Amino acid sequence: MMPTFLRRNTNRHSKLGKRRKKKQIWRNPTGRHNKMRLKKKSYPATVSVGYMKDKKEKGKIKKKNPIIVRTLKDLGRLANSQIGIIANIGKKKKLEIVERAKEKGIHLHNINPKQYLKKNKTKEKIKEVEKK
Repeated sequence: MMPTFLRRNTNRHSKLGKRRKKKQIWRNPTGRHNKMRLKKKSYPATVSVGYMKDKKEKGKIKKKNPIIVRTLKDLGRLANSQIGIIANIGKKKKLEIVERAKEKGIHLHNINPKQYLKKNKTKEKIKEVEKK
């Protein structure tokens, strides 16, 4: 099992990621007396060559090959061993793709179909009410 590499002192400061997952990014430890940089015992692991993933797992997401989905045809081509990633596309086409994926039970990595559809359906209803 590979360790999660976190920046030094992430547990102390909010700006370094305390209770903020997106801010918990790796930065190499610097400093003259830094114990983490010196790789002392009982300090968090630092990124180094020996922690490489297996070649079989490299580039995969949840043990499935990622495929970029730009159209409905791309969505239809997805196999069980593949996972969809929605590309940078417009809202109209994205809604179509997400609806179709939800119907077919296809897993999309970078979007939650239930939340996305619920959010956009409510926005559409509000716009319809405003037009009337």
